[in-house]
Amino acid sequence: MTSGAALRRGRRRAPRGSGERLRVEILDATTELLLENGHAKDVSIRAVAERVGVTSPSIYLHFADKDALLDAVCARYFETLHDEMQRAVQGQVSTLEALRAQGLAYVRFAIATPELYRIATMGEGSPGSDVDAALTSSAFVHLRGSVESLIREGIYPPGDPTTLTLELWTAAHGVAAMLIAKPYLPFGDPMTFADNVLRAVCTGHMTVGIVGADAGPQETLHWVLDNKGARR
Repeated sequence: MTSGAALRRGRRRAPRGSGERLRVEILDATTELLLENGHAKDVSIRAVAERVGVTSPSIYLHFADKDALLDAVCARYFETLHDEMQRAVQGQVSTLEALRAQGLAYVRFAIATPELYRIATMGEGSPGSDVDAALTSSAFVHLRGSVESLIREGIYPPGDPTTLTLELWTAAHGVAAMLIAKPYLPFGDPMTFADNVLRAVCTGHMTVGIVGADAGPQETLHWVLDNKGARR
């Protein structure tokens, strides 16, 4: 592993007046330390300052405290989710397939970088945080757009698209969280597992739209059995 001293020698100090450049270097260094250590508690302001090659007070000029620094790191990182979910819908033949692809892109993104995902989404949140803003402007906006289209197309039942989007987002997050927190469970191929769960959730809402939101499990089962022959 490269020593901290070597890293500091390879990192040039930001010249006077380049506060934004220094801020980026601080975020880069914090990200490196998070990925190396895997836990936020093992990353200190002092360690970040040493990695950048500045004093601790220089960090506080840009971030009020460690929580604010970690929040900014995770928010910046999750902004890339926007691009991942945009790419996921390219070439999809239907809105339903696009929704499924977006969910898979979310899970794939999470399990590719479990340390940052865990810190950003599995710790204590705070309303209005930068992380929540980044996730809401990426994952939520993309999923909601697909949900609204499915409602307009008559594939999903009429209703509040925000509530439905949160349900789908919760499913995607739940899959990602389990794959990250309990990787030793017999999931099989992680993305196949994720696809099976998300497909069930996406198509389940279609069934609700046909059978009715008030239908119970037994009534839904009767409807499925009655219409089973229609597929043949």
